[in-house]
Amino acid sequence: METFYDLIRRVVTDFGAVGLDYMFTGALAASFYGVPRTTTDIDVVVDFSEKISRSKLVLALKQAGLLVDEKRIDAALRSGYRIATFEDSKTPYSVDVIFSSGKLEKRAGNILGLPTFYQTPEELILAKLRMIKATVPRERALKDRDDAKAILRFTRVDTKALKERARKNSTLSILEKIIADTCS
Repeated sequence: METFYDLIRRVVTDFGAVGLDYMFTGALAASFYGVPRTTTDIDVVVDFSEKISRSKLVLALKQAGLLVDEKRIDAALRSGYRIATFEDSKTPYSVDVIFSSGKLEKRAGNILGLPTFYQTPEELILAKLRMIKATVPRERALKDRDDAKAILRFTRVDTKALKERARKNSTLSILEKIIADTCS
């Protein structure tokens, strides 16, 4: 039976082979920048602007061994969330594809010895702050809070720009609390 790591290898290899502009986010990115933690899925942001063809995305997903239902892509693109989940055919894991329609703010890195891309730490923290703000009850947001704290502790982050963006997102008070907890 294949492992979670085999799925990661397939995603990196096959998304790259077809030329998809992508980046890891979620737990994999948080682990890259902060403290490694377990997860049961892979979160990937894909540039799905006009220059990226649907057939290229479907090919990459199928080559990676994911079960593709194109109706899920259509539903995700119509929804405000723009996320579709694809089950893996070889493991019990899944891949959440987040459709973006613009230039991805990413940083080069590696995973399992393979070159890849991750969402920038600032963008990842902002996403975590939005999740913390939206999550009820608050106890369910502890994982996101811990991820943000670890990223701030172990990765160089443009704190000034981060605070400015958090202010615009109405998440500055959450960020300031996390920064204070990180420094204490």
